[in-house]
Amino acid sequence: MRIAAIARHTLLATAVFGGALAQGAEPAPREYKAVALSGNGERIVALESAGGPGEQKSHAVVVVRDAATGRILHQYDPCSHCSYDRPGWSPDGRSVAFIGSEPGSAALYVATGSRARPLATVKGVANSARWSPDGSQVALLATVGASKETGATAAGARLVGEIGSRDDAQRIATVAVAGGRLKLLSPEDTFIYEYDWAPDGKGFVATGAKGNGDNNWWVAKLAHVDAASGALRVIASPSTQLNMPRVSPDGATVVYIGGLMSDFGAIGGDLYTVPLAGGEPKNLTPGFKGSFNGVAWKAGGIVATALMDDQLAALTVDAASGATNRLWSAAVTANGSDGRLSFSADGAMAAGAVEDFTQAPRLVAGRLPQMTPITRDNDALGAQVAVQNVGWTNEGFTMQGWLVGPRQPVAGKRYPMIVQVHGGPASAVTPRYIAAGDTGNPLVRDLVEAGYFVFMPNPRGSFGQGQAFTRANRRDFGGGDLRDILAGVDAAAKAAPVDPQRLGLMGHSYGGFMTMWGVTHSQRFKAAVAGAGIANWISYYGQNGIDQWMVPFFGATMYDDPAIYRQLSPLESVKVAKTPTFIYVGERDVETPAAQSMEFWHALKALNVPTSLVIYEDEGHGIRKSAHQVDLRRRTVAWFNRYL
Repeated sequence: MRIAAIARHTLLATAVFGGALAQGAEPAPREYKAVALSGNGERIVALESAGGPGEQKSHAVVVVRDAATGRILHQYDPCSHCSYDRPGWSPDGRSVAFIGSEPGSAALYVATGSRARPLATVKGVANSARWSPDGSQVALLATVGASKETGATAAGARLVGEIGSRDDAQRIATVAVAGGRLKLLSPEDTFIYEYDWAPDGKGFVATGAKGNGDNNWWVAKLAHVDAASGALRVIASPSTQLNMPRVSPDGATVVYIGGLMSDFGAIGGDLYTVPLAGGEPKNLTPGFKGSFNGVAWKAGGIVATALMDDQLAALTVDAASGATNRLWSAAVTANGSDGRLSFSADGAMAAGAVEDFTQAPRLVAGRLPQMTPITRDNDALGAQVAVQNVGWTNEGFTMQGWLVGPRQPVAGKRYPMIVQVHGGPASAVTPRYIAAGDTGNPLVRDLVEAGYFVFMPNPRGSFGQGQAFTRANRRDFGGGDLRDILAGVDAAAKAAPVDPQRLGLMGHSYGGFMTMWGVTHSQRFKAAVAGAGIANWISYYGQNGIDQWMVPFFGATMYDDPAIYRQLSPLESVKVAKTPTFIYVGERDVETPAAQSMEFWHALKALNVPTSLVIYEDEGHGIRKSAHQVDLRRRTVAWFNRYL
């Protein structure tokens, strides 16, 4: 149940990033996504969108820059109505491959110099273009005849007809760069989540599972797929979730990130290695005081990124001993093709897009341990809020959170505070720029402008403090993690002019559950907003499309141990609720179906607790449509203003 993109901050762009802003409109940040550094470290490619006024959304284009100066060298936009997926560099650093998608189809493009040419098309959806080691082929993940967008956070297919009779299959496919037919390789009964070429170009390492792709990532296996025949051989069946498999340059060993993870794409864990020939995975970094969220095996060895408390760090990791060496760190959120950064072929150079609460996104690059900004597009955008890193301890755990508020609090004034709980539960709040306009974390900005402090804690169950910390709320949702949050509220009240008698609570997904749980287990909160939450784990088990995620966290299926599911359900304690609670959810949410929000809303109404429920039409787990995002922000602020 990942935290939803309630405010996806994509922006208006013209064909050449030109055009003037409307008079009096607030400038919005230029954004950089899917940053990839060429193997030689000389060029950067990224998806970029230019700032625009108001609620207009951008069309991102593929931009190639000089990695030393940031100068734009090429810009590709062969499908002006398409959205582009992560671009990837050819081994010689001269060409990029990327995918353009529109409803019902996708096209693979290869761009060299000033020209981008289509190489293959897919009737369905596609993503993750990757060059073969010799540069003669491009591989991608293709779902032919897809019934929905890839991923459990996308809006689900309509539940009509015979349910479960057909599952989408995302498969590895290849096409020759010189041209030819797209060849589907991996088995048609297996959904491939991630893959990477083996160094000899004769196969792939991949994560995959049979059956429904939304539901089975949590039990995915590590596999080798033959590039000629498509035959799949299981390398390992880890007991943890796994991400980002990468093969050593000698082709002998696979490294991957393994750990307790609640969502595909929300990565955090230790590094594991296993022979490509097959075997038992070995935890390379047991006891590491952080959560790895990116890894690459380069010519110089293993390089990785990790969240360590409040810092994003770039590290080298010894492939034999697991010893780590921190090369660079900063309190930022970053984006790159090797996790949070992108590394050169030798691992010595890195690049990425970084941002924090008060500084807008910028591209950084350089030879580690130095990375410097190479873009200045957003330098004129200043801080809209003030931020503090709040640390505290509780029940033997050390943790941190972010407290955001006005830049110049009124002397002597005590402010109400909203506690925003992240999704997951295995996730973490990291710094995102808060902009002046309708982009860049606008909900937090709106709340601060309305006179609130906003506290975003990372309690037990979060990434950033090691796997023991991430696992500490198993079979205890709403127990120790709620106590951690309440202890964090007390720490925040000591750090800022906050009125502890005027507290609000909000969250989405797991944060929505924690909101429902919070108002049924505490009287400290005077108003609440629960997004896509879970009210009843018993009924939820049979309603959602991703029940596999629950077993690692509850220790058993609901059918084998219903008592723990009932014990952790907010509805079991709903009669003590008194907090006015606004509830919202997407109509076609696969991860947290709307019925869960309806159950909680129905209970509050029956108990005469002030409540309101909005179900957003055609939305999935993330509220994506601009009009719905704006409406949700308006309703959220109005609810807190009314009751808090």
